[in-house]
Amino acid sequence: MTALSGMTGFGRADGALDGWTWSVEARSVNGRNLEVRFRGPNGFDNLERLAKAAGQARLSRGQVTVGVQARKAGGDASTLKVNEAVLARYLDLANQLAMEGATPPSADGLLALRGVLDADEETDDAEARAPIEAAMAATVEQALDALKTSREREGAQLRPVIEDFVARIETLVATAETEAAAQTAAVRDRFARRMAELAPDVSGLEDRIVLEAAALATKADVREELDRLTAHVASARALLEQPPAGRKLDFLMQEFMREANTLCSKSATTALTATGLDLKAVIEQLREQVQNVE
Repeated sequence: MTALSGMTGFGRADGALDGWTWSVEARSVNGRNLEVRFRGPNGFDNLERLAKAAGQARLSRGQVTVGVQARKAGGDASTLKVNEAVLARYLDLANQLAMEGATPPSADGLLALRGVLDADEETDDAEARAPIEAAMAATVEQALDALKTSREREGAQLRPVIEDFVARIETLVATAETEAAAQTAAVRDRFARRMAELAPDVSGLEDRIVLEAAALATKADVREELDRLTAHVASARALLEQPPAGRKLDFLMQEFMREANTLCSKSATTALTATGLDLKAVIEQLREQVQNVE
């Protein structure tokens, strides 16, 4: 059985080959769909494509950021130069963002951006870098595996919380069923009192009360809403056994809330209204937790 997974996590892996060393960090946060962002060293042009493909193969939702920091042994900072044209474009964009309230960039942050620093000489050709790039891609996969494990740990923590909310909804639905049984009598008594106040001497009043009360009771019937809520509880439990289920659970929360709203609007007793409001509160709490599920 596939483990339930969250969408927040972190993974890291390191690697080395032919004088190169590198570290890979993979992070993820909640997201409606899957988005994989990549930042890596210059000269390894296929690494971004490989990293995104690896992320898509392992994950289905969330905003994922993969970063690769690489360094060649014996590298000399004196062989680096600033690409002033690229830096100027970054500075223009940073200044625009700063005018809108963003924090001004730091010097080390600017230098770390792709294309700002260039080597005076390219000592490795594409063919020589191919095995290094392949090794980096393998390390990226290790980091993504660690990220997936981290997200599964979050899922293991989320599951009992979600199950508890589903159980609370089930209990409230059962309470609402008991309270709904009193709706017909409550509607009839309320209508009878009103009619007696407005037309106490009208002949055939009792028969009229019975007919009108029956019509009002039909409008106030919440049997369908309670049946659908019961079915939604079963669906939620089934989805927890069939991950990734976060997107389907999102849709199910909308259905839960729709039935709870209708239940409250049809309620004819204070007790049922109170239960309906409690139900809506628990559904909202469940929805917040479901948003963390992959």
